[in-house]
Amino acid sequence: MTEPVLYEERDGVAIIAINRPERLNTLTAEVIEGVADYIDKATQATDISAIVLRGEGENVSAGYDLREFLESSVLTEGEVWDPVADYQSMSANVRRFMTIWECPKPVIGEVSGWALGGATDLILCADLLFMATNAQIGYAPSRIYGTPTTMMWVHRIGLEHAKQFLLTGRPIDAKTAFRIGLVSHICEPDELSEAAETEARRFVNIPANQLALNKLLINQAFENMGLRTSQMLGTFFDGIARHTPEAQEWVSLINEGNFRDAVADRDRPWRDYGQSSEDGE
Repeated sequence: MTEPVLYEERDGVAIIAINRPERLNTLTAEVIEGVADYIDKATQATDISAIVLRGEGENVSAGYDLREFLESSVLTEGEVWDPVADYQSMSANVRRFMTIWECPKPVIGEVSGWALGGATDLILCADLLFMATNAQIGYAPSRIYGTPTTMMWVHRIGLEHAKQFLLTGRPIDAKTAFRIGLVSHICEPDELSEAAETEARRFVNIPANQLALNKLLINQAFENMGLRTSQMLGTFFDGIARHTPEAQEWVSLINEGNFRDAVADRDRPWRDYGQSSEDGE
């Protein structure tokens, strides 16, 4: 059986790769747990100075695997949604995503292909983001069926841009992501991994304690601005957003086998994601 997450140590760098390219590296419980476990492993490795997080194949991750997610979360007839149980379940994912934020070593995230929905809750916890010129990142579930749980958007790009892209759900291309300060570097797709690893290897030249202290200091400034409170609300609101009448109607369309139609209905008015080629675009 293919491992859903791969781990390698090379030249003082730990490389963690989501390994479900046939499913666009979508997130499952096993993937989320695997990433967190390998972050912990790299943290404990004394000869590792930095970490690179990426996806195998052409995409870092297209978000949660809706097939698995809906199987575990859709209510049966007569069942009542429990907001506390929902919050506890999604909070477990947030805690695993935040191992990246809390890791004392620098984590460089590679944004390749698509980084969508729940994948942004994961990858935006990285310290530095390197993005391929043909990649796009966005939180389409803000249109229906979700809110960001780790809620890194406003802390990374500020109020105006966070509203611009979260209220609309529009994807962000590499040029825009660099302009608004969401990513550190953009480069050609075939150069992305080498660029990220080259930067990661440079951290070998800085004492681990110095890196840990500076990362902790920077992160603490954002935590003082209410990051953890925003995450609590984001996780609660995510559950509410998935159980509105509109969201449940949308899910029903998916459960009837009309996944592509449901996504098309969501994105067609905005003419982006899978609908960008319509009307000559």
